[in-house]
Amino acid sequence: MWNPRGLILAVLALLVQVSVVYSVVLPLERAFPLSQPVQLSQLRARDRVRHSRILQGVVGGVVEFPVQGSSDPFLIGLYFTKVKLGSPPKEFNVQIDTGSDILWVTCSSCSNCPQNSGLGIQLNFFDTSSSSTARIVSCSDPLCASEIQTTATQCPSGSNQCSYSFEYGDGSGTSGSYIYDTLYFDAILGESLIANSTALIVFGCSTYQTGDLSKTDKAIDGIFGFGQGDLSVISQLASRGITPRVFSHCLKGQGNGGGILVLGEILEPSIVYSPLVPSKPHYNLNLHGITVNGQLLSIDPAAFAASNNRETIVDSGTTLTYLVEEAFDPFVSAITATVSQSVTPTMSKGKQCYLVSNSVSEIFPQVSLNFEGGASMVLKPEEYLIHLGFYDGAAMWCIGFEKSPGGVSILGDLVLKDKIFVYDLARQRVGWANYDCSLSVNVSITSGKDQFMNAGQLNMSSSSIEMLFKVLPLSILALFLHSLSFMEFQFL
Repeated sequence: MWNPRGLILAVLALLVQVSVVYSVVLPLERAFPLSQPVQLSQLRARDRVRHSRILQGVVGGVVEFPVQGSSDPFLIGLYFTKVKLGSPPKEFNVQIDTGSDILWVTCSSCSNCPQNSGLGIQLNFFDTSSSSTARIVSCSDPLCASEIQTTATQCPSGSNQCSYSFEYGDGSGTSGSYIYDTLYFDAILGESLIANSTALIVFGCSTYQTGDLSKTDKAIDGIFGFGQGDLSVISQLASRGITPRVFSHCLKGQGNGGGILVLGEILEPSIVYSPLVPSKPHYNLNLHGITVNGQLLSIDPAAFAASNNRETIVDSGTTLTYLVEEAFDPFVSAITATVSQSVTPTMSKGKQCYLVSNSVSEIFPQVSLNFEGGASMVLKPEEYLIHLGFYDGAAMWCIGFEKSPGGVSILGDLVLKDKIFVYDLARQRVGWANYDCSLSVNVSITSGKDQFMNAGQLNMSSSSIEMLFKVLPLSILALFLHSLSFMEFQFL
C-alpha cells in the first residue's frame, strides 16, 4: 500500500505560486534551568535594567537585552525557540522577545562574543561565507537608506555594509551588520497538513557584544524580536503576504515550561481583545481598573491614563509583573484584607508574604485586570503569588507583583503564562484567554480569499487530503488527482 505523504508535500511546494497566507508554528521551550536557584533581588535587578531601556521609548530596530527568567523565580530560564538560517540551514537557539524588533544571531567573526554558555547549550555562530544564499545589506540598499534608517543604523566610512550599533547605559550592547538570507519554517496549510517553506529575510549578524551580552553564564545564540517595527520577522513576512500580520504564543508555566509560538492567529472562543495604544513602539494597553474578590479597587484613573504615558506594557522578556505605586499599594492591601483571617501575614525582605496551611487556590481571591474594550484578564492566585519556601511548617507565599519605579505597569511572564496571547498587528489589538498550553491549539489559516481553517494537531491523516483539495488551485489539483488514480494508498 502506498503512503501519500511524499507526493502531498511535493505538490505543496507548488503553492508558493498561489496567493495563500501561511501560519507558521514554532515549538517553544523554557530554557536551560540553572543549577542554582535565583533570588528575587536578582530578577528585580534584571527586570529593572530592561525597563530602563523600555521606558526610554526608543523605536526602530533597537535591540534590548531581554531579562532571563521564567515565571518560576527559583529556576531562572527563558522562553526560546529554534530558527534555521542560511544554505545549508543552520539551527540557532534564540530568545523570544516581544519588547524588541529584529532577529539577530552571533556572527562567527565576533571578536569578543562568548564561546560557551553556562546554560548548558552549545553556541552556534552564523558564517556568511558558509551560506550560499547570504548577502550583505549594502549602504545603497533601499532598506538601509529608508526603512531602517535610525540612530542605531550606520554606514561607516570606508565600508559599504549597512551596520547597527546598539549601546545601553549599563554598558551592554551589540553591533554588527544586516544580512539577507533564507529562513526555514513549517507552513500550516490546513488541518494536520504542513509543508517545509523558506523566505528571504533581513536579520542582524552580531560581531561585537558588551556588558551582559558578553558574559558566558547566560549566553545564547541571539534574540528573536517580535516588536511592531518594519524589520521584525513578522512584519517582513506579512509585508510579502507570506504570513498574516499577527502572531500568538502560549507559554506553559509548570514543569519544564515550553509552549508554542505561532506566526498566525490561535483560535479560541474565550479570547477577549483590547485595543493597542496608538503610536507606541511596544505592546501597550489601557488598564482601566483592578478587581479583587469582585470588588473594584479605589485607584485614581490617572494612574493608568495614556495621556500621562502610564499605560500597561505586555512584555514576554520581563519575568515578574510591575504595577504603578498608586495601584500596587491598594492591590496588596486588598489581598491582605481578604485572606487575613485564614493565613498569617508576614514580611520577608520587604515583601508582603503569607504563611499558608491550605491550598492557595482555596484561600486567595481571583484578581481581574480590566482593560479598555471590556476585556478582563482573570488571574488565579498562582498568577499573582510566588512560592518562596516554607516557614514553621507552613508554605510561604508572597505577592509576586512589584512596585514599578518608572510610572508604567508591565505584565511579565508571571501573568502571561498559561494563557493564549494573540498580538493582532493588522487590527491593532491584543487578545488573551486562559488555556492549558500543553494541549494542541487551533490555528487560523488565511487564504487569498480570507477563508479560515483550523489546524489543530499537526498529524497527517485522511483529513489532510480533504484540506488539500480546499487549498490547491484547480490545475494542480487535477494533476494531483490524476497521479492518485494510478496508485493505491493507505492513510496513516
